Amino acid sequence: MQTKDLDTLSASNKWFAARDARMRNYIKSSLYNEVEKLKAERMRLGLELVYSAKDIHINYRDKFIAIKIDNPQVKDNKTLRLLESDYAKMGIVKRTSAQGIIYRIPKV
Repeated sequence: MQTKDLDTLSASNKWFAARDARMRNYIKSSLYNEVEKLKAERMRLGLELVYSAKDIHINYRDKFIAIKIDNPQVKDNKTLRLLESDYAKMGIVKRTSAQGIIYRIPKV
């Protein structure tokens, strides 16, 4: 699976950043149909099986759906490798940053 490191900085005011992210997420979710939203939810459930994390968020963006894993720790390496090989076949890209891991599902 293709992995790329991101150099992102934390927000100075986390409360406003979280509020802004929730509003943008709500607006962008209308760009996706129910099948695409269900695909993201299923992927989130699969990632919950292989990662131990603080939280797993689904973020809707213009060109892709991002699934962010906060403070991840791998619980099951074998299953993670299988999932990531399937994700690579579907065109899903993995990004890592200081805040966690982000899987990007491209918009069809």
